[in-house]
Amino acid sequence: MGEAVRSDSEVAAMLIGELAVEAGTTTRALRYYEEQGLLESDRTPAGYRLYERSAVRRVRNIRELLSCGFTVEDVKSFLAYLDADLPDVFSYSPVCADGYGVGAQRVAELDGRIAILTQLRDSLVHRMPWLAASDDSADEPSV
Repeated sequence: MGEAVRSDSEVAAMLIGELAVEAGTTTRALRYYEEQGLLESDRTPAGYRLYERSAVRRVRNIRELLSCGFTVEDVKSFLAYLDADLPDVFSYSPVCADGYGVGAQRVAELDGRIAILTQLRDSLVHRMPWLAASDDSADEPSV
C-alpha cells in the first residue's frame, strides 16, 4: 500500500539503494563516485537519485579497477570504457596510451612499496632470525 508508483521512464531507472544492492556496494560509495565524476544520476521531483540500469555495469567496472590497485583518480582515465565489459586482459593499442601510462605509474608505485616492505621484513628477520619461514621448527625459541 505504501509503495511508490513509478512512471514508465522510471521503471528503467533505479534508486540509489537498488543500485547499491545490484552492484554489490554501498550508497555511500555511490555518492562518492558521483562526487568524483565517475557516475551520474537524475533526480526525482522529491530529490531522490535515479540511476540508469547501465550504471550497474559502470559501478562494477569502477570497483574492479579499484580492486586492481588503481585509485579513483586513475579510474577517471578509463571513463570512456566504463560502460562496456572490461576485458580480463587489456591488449595493447596506441589509442589507449593514456590508460597504459596510468597503469605503468601504478605498477611502479606498487613495486616501490613492495621493495620498501621487503627491506623492512629482511631487516626484522636479520634481527630475529627465528621469524624467517622455515621447515625446521626445532630451532624456534619458546615464547
